[in-house]
Amino acid sequence: MQTVTMKAVYFEEFGVLPVLREVPEPLLSAAGVIVRVEATGVCRSDWHGWLGHDTDIALPHVPGHELVGVIDAVGPLVRRFRVGQRVTVPFVCACGDCPECDAGNGQVCRNQTQPGFTHWGSYAERVALHNADVNLIAIPGDLDAGAAALLGCRFATSYRALVHQAGLQRRETLVVVGCGGVGLSAVMIGQALGATVIAVDISTDALDAATRVGAAHVVNSFGLGDAEVVQRIRALTPNGSGAQVSLEALGRENTVAIGIRSLATRGRHVQIGLLADDPRMPLGTVIARELTVLGSHGMPAHDYPALLELVVSGRLRPNDLISRRITLADAPAALAAMSTPGAPAGVTLIELD
Repeated sequence: MQTVTMKAVYFEEFGVLPVLREVPEPLLSAAGVIVRVEATGVCRSDWHGWLGHDTDIALPHVPGHELVGVIDAVGPLVRRFRVGQRVTVPFVCACGDCPECDAGNGQVCRNQTQPGFTHWGSYAERVALHNADVNLIAIPGDLDAGAAALLGCRFATSYRALVHQAGLQRRETLVVVGCGGVGLSAVMIGQALGATVIAVDISTDALDAATRVGAAHVVNSFGLGDAEVVQRIRALTPNGSGAQVSLEALGRENTVAIGIRSLATRGRHVQIGLLADDPRMPLGTVIARELTVLGSHGMPAHDYPALLELVVSGRLRPNDLISRRITLADAPAALAAMSTPGAPAGVTLIELD
């Protein structure tokens, strides 16, 4: 029997430039679907995976986890979805059966799968998604492909961090440290929720992007000591008292501390940025000000309706973050370009359809 193939971005060694080549199509699982990929984001998590920073990845590999597409095939156990539906999926796919899933916390499922990490991903014409009834989110046919794709990772991660974890309220002050794709998503969500957003980064381009998408104030931290950065942030808050919520989206020890030290008494820090090693934290400040430090790791599919409503209403426009739309053939170079300091602000989207 002849193997059915598809085009995909593929690598056999970590850190070696991927290639676009024909590979076998993914296999359909009984409770899963095969999705024909319409668009997929180029995310820094994909870059980390390509460099070998994720122990879930087995070689050879196809990256990609932030996607929108149309269902091409449905497993015999799938009940809620059908061929032809347009869908996206959280980057953490839940099993639906473990204690975490039973409690509604599929984003920390102990048996989770992640396209582009635990199995081949969406830098391809087709991708397999498991436990479809638990994980798929139906997407309106007229929603921009880029907006839909970005809901799978950076926007869902930032939304849950701010709404479900930190409980950000209208008229509160939010500090976002690190204005890459996730940080800019947080800026946009904070503004859409009625918060006053202060964006912090070392890149003028990133801060310009933050201003365009809703930051009320920016702090360029390039060349500044951490104490001065904190001082400048706090000076932008009412009476210099600090922010109610801080979010760190970069993943560095000193910027975690900047976020925490920027908080007002009883403020909430939420950590999204992934760190290579566990950081030292200013726990003296946490204790003295009775601060709350929270982690956030994706969002389960059942929490998507409120986020999707913000997008469909036009109050939140994820596609405004897209700075470049490329083809699958351009994806290897785009992934490698993330290794270059001073990469352009905004999001690169791979379009297949």
